[in-house]
Amino acid sequence: MAISASPISSSLHINVNSRISSSSPVLPLFNVSSKSIIRQSNIIICSQKSGGGLTSEDKQALFERYGLDPKQFLSETSPKSRRKKEVKQTGREKRVPEEEAKPPRMTHRLLQVLGGKAKRKKLLSPKGMDVRPMMEVVKGSAFDILQAAGGCPASLRPGCWLDLYSGTGSVGIEAISRGCSEVHFVEMDPWVVSNVLQPNLESTGFLDVSVIHTASVENFLEQAEQFVGRHRTFDFISVTPPYMEVDYGILMDQISKSALVGENTFIVVEYPLRTNMMDSCGCLIKIADRRFGRTHLAIYGPKWAQKKRVRKATLNSSRSLTKSLQAEGEQ
Repeated sequence: MAISASPISSSLHINVNSRISSSSPVLPLFNVSSKSIIRQSNIIICSQKSGGGLTSEDKQALFERYGLDPKQFLSETSPKSRRKKEVKQTGREKRVPEEEAKPPRMTHRLLQVLGGKAKRKKLLSPKGMDVRPMMEVVKGSAFDILQAAGGCPASLRPGCWLDLYSGTGSVGIEAISRGCSEVHFVEMDPWVVSNVLQPNLESTGFLDVSVIHTASVENFLEQAEQFVGRHRTFDFISVTPPYMEVDYGILMDQISKSALVGENTFIVVEYPLRTNMMDSCGCLIKIADRRFGRTHLAIYGPKWAQKKRVRKATLNSSRSLTKSLQAEGEQ
């Protein structure tokens, strides 16, 4: 490394005023001025790649000695140099594993409407386990209980249905087919909405009486006024979430505190085995709890619905007792 500096330079300027009058015996005037001494220094640093060169610490000390910022001249190793160093040390380049291409999502027609004006109509559902529709035996039992509790075994009493975690929309479509006047579907997967739910509503002819909300259930419940308006309650609410992705305690607590639940609302909840479901949901009580293998079905409703079910069960038992006594008397 070589360092060179320019010498100190100074100048003296003498100005002679030669305009002298001939009649004046005055000597010529001299103006002497000197510029201030200016010290200019230029530092030239030459470096060469050799095994015996200065270390980075020596270079930094040298720059600081002459009042220079070492960061302007000493830069870190570039990413390309680091990459070459890694390849040299390991002997091979690190290969980033490529993401496996996901197969396209497909649909098939395995579901059907069980009752009402759209009975036996086939419904689309996604292949695989991305969406798990309610089993037909569970769905049929749920609607039988609701129709009996509402006092009309042949059909549902007219009202509005809220289908949470709707997926294929089979529960809400069943509700329209059996007498509901309007259904709100809440599904967060846009692909399911456009390729499954909406085609099912179009094929059954229920698109005009349906409202689709592409949002998560949590956001829908928190912002219910923005979605359905203020002071809006539903007559029926179905809750069929993916078993392993929700906390039923938190979910049911959020539903019970929601303004969407009224005093005469019926709530249908599908839940897995070994899940503790509360006996009430807000002002509603549990009027039914059935088991279908590893799937359970709980239905919450107003107190008058439970009394009606108890009265009907008592009447049926008394009729069966009367028939048995008559049969014994005839014998």
